Amino acid sequence: MTICRKTQLYAENKKEEIMVNVAVLGYGTVGSGVVEVLNTNKEIIKQKVGEELKVKYVLDLREFEGDPVQEILVHDYDVILKDKDVKIIAEAMGGEEPAYTFTKNALLAGKSVCTSNKELVAKHGAELIEIAKKNNANYFFEASVGGGIPIIRPLNQCLTGDEITEICGILNGTTNYILTKMSEKGYAFEDVLKDAQDKGYAERNPEADVEGYDACRKIAILTSLVSGAQVDFEDIHTEGITKITEADFKYAKALKASIKLLGISRKIDGKFYSMVAPFMIKENNPLYSVRGVFNGILVHGNMVEDVMFYGQGAGKLATASAVVADVVDAARNLGKNIPVEWKQTKSELGRFEDCKSKFFVRMKDKGLDSDQMDTVNEAFGDVLYVRAEEIKDELAFVTGEMTEEEFAEQLKKFDDVYSVIRVNF
Repeated sequence: MTICRKTQLYAENKKEEIMVNVAVLGYGTVGSGVVEVLNTNKEIIKQKVGEELKVKYVLDLREFEGDPVQEILVHDYDVILKDKDVKIIAEAMGGEEPAYTFTKNALLAGKSVCTSNKELVAKHGAELIEIAKKNNANYFFEASVGGGIPIIRPLNQCLTGDEITEICGILNGTTNYILTKMSEKGYAFEDVLKDAQDKGYAERNPEADVEGYDACRKIAILTSLVSGAQVDFEDIHTEGITKITEADFKYAKALKASIKLLGISRKIDGKFYSMVAPFMIKENNPLYSVRGVFNGILVHGNMVEDVMFYGQGAGKLATASAVVADVVDAARNLGKNIPVEWKQTKSELGRFEDCKSKFFVRMKDKGLDSDQMDTVNEAFGDVLYVRAEEIKDELAFVTGEMTEEEFAEQLKKFDDVYSVIRVNF
């Protein structure tokens, strides 16, 4: 063999050695986006990592004839798991199983895993982080909250010098799109939901979004990170937007406010109080201007005070970009664990009944001849009465600040209550 040929083979082997192989689990919306981002921005990513990232496998049960991915498509996860050359896995399957089993086995094998799977992270994040630590790998999940918005890494790295005392965010693009259209166009909930489904912003079964479950998992993840312990999403009081009507927006307009579905966690006397529910907010709140499918997250630290994160909270390439950012981070830290403070010990949330808020209430107006207003003032103190154009035979008001328990007890005194929305101003 000539010296030139030996040199050529050495160069080829050397090139193979410095390549980092990645496998993508799931070739749906996010998974195909991850492949697209890695291929489209290959040279930019190579400059940032110092090595080329190559998608060696894509796992999916389906076939994709005519798509170049068919050449690297596998149907058996063990092919990926047993390949020692695969160092990083991008999990884009969604759901708990088999994503949990696949992720756990990958971490046990020393492979880093990057995911957008909020359901998996919310339920098993602490456990998977611990497994990654023990095996000198990483479990990264930037894309699980806020889509393309960087929020996990700032909480885990940039704001570690602060005590985070509050997180308040619009965490679901589908519900924000629906509420925005209801506010701006005066449409009914059902009509806007159908429009969102037609445009691909809402699933055929939109329950996880419109009932607040998606936002609940995300605020659980964020609260777990800032508390350093496991917050179970089942323990967080959650309300959706299905009961919001056009009339509610007319009153909001009279109050110069808007209605947003918020995920909130506040630290009071050492405990976090968390909930997901619709709130009326005014234009001095930075979240007021977050419209359409966009998300916004406000973080308050005891030193940095208010910091806001804003951007596309969903979508193929926005979410895929966040996954790839984690893949890049994992490639830079092969064989080295980046600490994440999130232990399996359960974090005890404060009682929902002790949370304080103001409340907007709509009820049937029983007329001047009744003692209704006296009863309202007796129950809720000095309230702010609100009138809205074109709405008759209703009594609407905003209470002063009171606990959930106090409000619920006083509300029992009234029948014919049409709507209750919390107020954050």
